[in-house]
Amino acid sequence: MRIRPISDLRNKFTEIEKSISDNEPVFLTKNGYGAMVLMSIDRFEMYENGIGDIDLKLLEADYQAEHSDKRLTHEEVFAKLRGTENE
Repeated sequence: MRIRPISDLRNKFTEIEKSISDNEPVFLTKNGYGAMVLMSIDRFEMYENGIGDIDLKLLEADYQAEHSDKRLTHEEVFAKLRGTENE
């Protein structure tokens, strides 16, 4: 999750734009409190079309697989889900 102060929208727009184009929402704060969420149009349309959480996670996994060479074994995935990956 990316959380940025709202002033970064003006001062670091390019960084925020890259995060959004990587299909990650950016949460903006004002005076330390949540103010708004920025996301790509594609991601917004997914929400508008009622794609559920599981569908969204699968789409995110597909996107990450297409854009990364990193792969995990099923043991690593389940350890991460259980919070035991460092044991």
